[in-house]
Amino acid sequence: MEHITLLIGIVIVTALVFDFTNGFHDTANAMATTISTGALKPRTAVAMSAALNLVGAFLSVEVAKTISGGIIDEGSGIRPEVIFAGLVGAIVWNLLTWLAGLPSSSSHALFGGLIGATVVSVGMSGVNADAVVMKVLIPAVAAPVVAGIAATAATRLTYRLGRNRAEEDTAKGYRAGQIASAALVSLAHGTNDAQKTMGVITLALITGGALAPQADPPMWVIASAGLAIALGTYLGGWRIIRTMGKGITDIQPPQGFAAQTGAAVTILASSHLGFALSTTQVCSGAVMGSGLGRKGGVVRWSTAGRMVIAWCLTLPAAGLVSAGAAFLAGRGTWGIVTVAVLGLAICGAIWAASRRKPVDSSNVNDVEPAGVVTAALQTVTPPPAGTTTAGAGTIDGIPAQSAPHSPAPAASAVR
Repeated sequence: MEHITLLIGIVIVTALVFDFTNGFHDTANAMATTISTGALKPRTAVAMSAALNLVGAFLSVEVAKTISGGIIDEGSGIRPEVIFAGLVGAIVWNLLTWLAGLPSSSSHALFGGLIGATVVSVGMSGVNADAVVMKVLIPAVAAPVVAGIAATAATRLTYRLGRNRAEEDTAKGYRAGQIASAALVSLAHGTNDAQKTMGVITLALITGGALAPQADPPMWVIASAGLAIALGTYLGGWRIIRTMGKGITDIQPPQGFAAQTGAAVTILASSHLGFALSTTQVCSGAVMGSGLGRKGGVVRWSTAGRMVIAWCLTLPAAGLVSAGAAFLAGRGTWGIVTVAVLGLAICGAIWAASRRKPVDSSNVNDVEPAGVVTAALQTVTPPPAGTTTAGAGTIDGIPAQSAPHSPAPAASAVR
């Protein structure tokens, strides 16, 4: 019993670590457009988002109950080490996509991790397939589409209503609207994503016999999950904020307001229904929709394509990592220790790699420096209209699509 108690404690700590990574991974959902348009300073934006994430964690437990008693069959013989393995897979995938600056789904990383570990440990019978389809897969497809359509319509309406007003007259009002809508997204994020960790901790307590089946999360679980995600949010996932704010489309204040409002409504409605959707996919879909809604707006489909690929890979990739972790963890104490050591080593290596080219609040709105990912994008992204490129596609040594927004250079300046 002492071993089980210690193991549950390890699972709880690991779940809170995942919640922390969820916070900084998903900060961009609420604040990327607000930061990119200058409506709020970066540090002010993430501080506000963190506080509202914490508040949102106390508003509902419907999504937590979906995790603790919906996706995984808590009566199928699931042990705490299985949950531990699932969390390790989710954390590793979260950090890998953060390093790449990809706004992938922390939620789907968690679902994939739990499903992969469960299948290896007890077989497919431990997974509630109907719940996975109805409350995970269908929302995964529908939610970003719905948010994108809503943001497109809202953006067009916003520009139509303000078409006879000078941009400088409306910019201040739209920035204020952005702040309000970003606050709503942050609150919605707390009601959805913080609850996923609550559900995992509750599931661990149920499998360890500390709680009765179908029990709601205790207050200490709600508070600790809320604090963990708020702390992660405050630290800011600057790499992903850069991608969301600058990489998908050039966002103006009216677009930011429309995108965030559409995303917040979608997330809050889903939380009320108990759908454990991906807030990342919802917000990304809304940003794309805002780009389509503005006349002359351009969506960078190469970046969007990378994001969609990451979305599709998240469930199976996290599942495979967690399946391997579950296989090791099932061997006994040495296996659990091995999983923990390997997980820490991988996370440490990812953190060390991120320090080579750090992104923080001081350079989050800068153009992304040319690197492996950017160079790959440059080979498939056409140059801006009105520029002439040749050979390597550069203007004075600067990649065409990374060149500053300025009048087209004279022909003599183009190599």
